[in-house]
Amino acid sequence: MGCFTVALGQIFFFGFVGFTAASTNKACDIYAAVGENVPLPFNYEGLTKSYTLRWTHNSTIIFARAQNRVRHGKPEDINATGSLLLKSVNLQSSGTYLASLMHANNTPATNWTGQLCVMEKVPKPRLSYSCGTNVVKLNCEVSKPEGLVFSWTHDKKILPSETRQTVSISLSNIKEGSNFFCSVENKVSKESSETVRPTCTAPMLCFKSKTVLGVLAGGAGLILILLVVIIVLCLLYRRAKTSMRLSDRVEFKKLSVHKREAEPVTEYENVHGVESWLSPSPQPSPRACYQNLDVGTDRKSPQLSTAAEGQRVSPVPKPRTKNVMTQNI
Repeated sequence: MGCFTVALGQIFFFGFVGFTAASTNKACDIYAAVGENVPLPFNYEGLTKSYTLRWTHNSTIIFARAQNRVRHGKPEDINATGSLLLKSVNLQSSGTYLASLMHANNTPATNWTGQLCVMEKVPKPRLSYSCGTNVVKLNCEVSKPEGLVFSWTHDKKILPSETRQTVSISLSNIKEGSNFFCSVENKVSKESSETVRPTCTAPMLCFKSKTVLGVLAGGAGLILILLVVIIVLCLLYRRAKTSMRLSDRVEFKKLSVHKREAEPVTEYENVHGVESWLSPSPQPSPRACYQNLDVGTDRKSPQLSTAAEGQRVSPVPKPRTKNVMTQNI
């Protein structure tokens, strides 16, 4: 009996030291959901009933066996290698677990410690949406969202950048018939919502009143400028057309004047030709011919010279009318 007390005291001492060291580590080594059976891994090959084995939970003894006698717990709670099986764990089952093993001569063999975290399973989320300006807002509704991880799936494709409970998706990225569902998970479970197909439509394009007035003013100014340009072009075209008409009239008048000026000259030439034909040319007298023969060809009488000059250069007579020409004839 005394040996057993000493052995338990040594185990408790080593176990307490191990628990103290483990309690400083807050990280969870094992995660479990409420209601699950959790085996705590302690593997010691060659374990016999002659060894002294003890398990504690937060410094409370939950299993103890020495000299083939179980003092705490049930024999079926331990397997052949010394692992402890926790059945139907709950939130209170979380904490630090310590296993201590001693030889038959009360010398320490080995120990194991670990942190167990028991969590509730996540509930099934409910997905809702609301239509905004050019966006659809999606909300993954779930009770107690603290510590949960959210993920979103759009048309069977996970959106890696969206990990919040509420997201906004642009309507330009949503095709007709697109569907969404959200998922929530923790270390022990994962649940997904039902698939939802948003029916939001892009609103009609609206402008502020100032913008509309500015556009209308700019359009009116542009129309006014176009009208002024068109009027100026029309006036220039009309002016050019009038100038062309005036130039045509001047040319026509010039042609008419030239034609009228040419008519008397033609009449005069005709009359002059008639007078030349009707008027007899002066005949030299026999005496003049005799004198001309006596003097010779090198000398000319003054009368013949004068007559010849009169034939070569005739003075330009004044224009005569048809009546004068008739009287002369």
